[in-house]
Amino acid sequence: MSSFEQPDQEFGERIDRLEMRLTFQDDTIETLNQTITAQWREIDALKRQIALLVERLEDAQDNAEGPRNERPPHY
Repeated sequence: MSSFEQPDQEFGERIDRLEMRLTFQDDTIETLNQTITAQWREIDALKRQIALLVERLEDAQDNAEGPRNERPPHY
């Protein structure tokens, strides 16, 4: 191998390593994107559930009877 071929070989190896890293990073980014999307869907569903529960609680409080003026059972 001549001294001129070695820099080309090293350059090629560096390119190969960079391409592998780029492929790995692309895969990681896609996985993270899918995870974030799933989490946002779950957050939206939880927000809807909380809003529904708050509405039901407010309705229950509005329909609840007030305190009675009864003596406690120990009297």
